Amino acid sequence: MDAREAAIRLLARREHSARELWRKLTERGLAAEVIGPTLAALAAEGLQSDARFAAEYLRSRAERGYGPLRIRAELAERGVAGSEIATALGEAEADWAVRACEVHRRRFGDGRPVDRRERARQMRFLQQRGFDGEQIRAALGTH
Repeated sequence: MDAREAAIRLLARREHSARELWRKLTERGLAAEVIGPTLAALAAEGLQSDARFAAEYLRSRAERGYGPLRIRAELAERGVAGSEIATALGEAEADWAVRACEVHRRRFGDGRPVDRRERARQMRFLQQRGFDGEQIRAALGTH
C-alpha cells in the first residue's frame, strides 16, 4: 500500500491533522521522503485540511463538555497552527458560559456549592475541562 492510499483510508474514517497523518503513516513504515509530498498533494486537492479538522474537532469536543482552553491546547498538540485554531474558535457558534453551566449542571446538579471546599472542587473540575474564570463564575452563579 502506498502513502496516498493509506492516507486516504485514514481520512475516509475521520478528519485528521497533517501531523496525525504523518505520525500514523510513519508508524506504518512509510518513509518521510514519501509522506511529505503525499500530504502536500492531499492538502492541495482539499482532501486534507487542518482548518476543517480543527472545526470538526472543536465541535466534537464542545459537545462532550470541554471548554475553549482545553480544546485550544488539544488542537495545538495535534499540530494545528495557532491561526487556524483561532479561526475555528472564532467561527464556533458556542456560548462557552452556557456550556460551562450545562457541564456543571450535568456533573453537580442544580445546587450550588455549600462551602469553600466544595466550591474549589467544582472550580477545579471546570478548569480541567478547559473553561476560563469568567465562564466558571457564570456556571457557579457568581457572575
